[in-house]
Amino acid sequence: MSVAVQQTTIAPVRRTVVFLDRVNPVTKIVAAVILSVPLFASIDWVSALVAVVIELSLFALAGLRFTELVRRIAPVLLFAPIAGISMLLYGEPGGTVYASFWFATISDNSIQLAIAITLRVLALGLPTILLFARVDPTELADALSQVAKLPSRFVLGVLAGTRMIGLFLEDWRSMELARRARGVGDSGTIRRFLSMSFVLLVFAVRRGTKLAVAMEARGFGSSITRTWARPSQLGWRDPVVVIAAFGIMAIALGAAVAAGTFRFIGS
Repeated sequence: MSVAVQQTTIAPVRRTVVFLDRVNPVTKIVAAVILSVPLFASIDWVSALVAVVIELSLFALAGLRFTELVRRIAPVLLFAPIAGISMLLYGEPGGTVYASFWFATISDNSIQLAIAITLRVLALGLPTILLFARVDPTELADALSQVAKLPSRFVLGVLAGTRMIGLFLEDWRSMELARRARGVGDSGTIRRFLSMSFVLLVFAVRRGTKLAVAMEARGFGSSITRTWARPSQLGWRDPVVVIAAFGIMAIALGAAVAAGTFRFIGS
């Protein structure tokens, strides 16, 4: 009696390659700086709004679905109004005053400043989310060492630390489950958080010490020039991204000047 065994193969999940996946990580860092620093020149809502609208219209180039984009940008959407509220209450008063109590004054100028700051926080956080949504830490380390010419010892140390973040999250979940199984994880939220943070700090110090010794033993701290398994190079997409970043900032600031809302910080 023979039994036929049917072999099944599971095809690997392939990620769709989008435009930004072929852009060097160092170029993404430069583009993020270009898309952020010029916005500090003025506090107005027009330039920030134009920058946000243009960047949102290009989110497909980052390979993100809209739901995934909303999930990633949720922390920024949560904290941006906090900065706006502080400016609403304590910004420089001007124009019509609508309310005044203690040190807080709500006026036309403070309302404009609140809207501008809220949009500006969103405009500062959005480029980083879009540009680095799918960057692999190893690819980033290769680019920083080969393209940016940063010291390999520093780059590899940062890469090793980045890889440890996932282990720290797993340690935190394991401690939560262990404490709950012993019946000590259901009360005293603040005390539980402080004690678990201290334990996680001890884990981090011990694991970091062992990792540093292991990396030194394997020659990662050597002064000899290293070779890299995966070369990191610049391509034609890199200058396109940099030029596009300059173009977005030029359009945003130009729109503010044309609308008459542009004003330097401190003016």
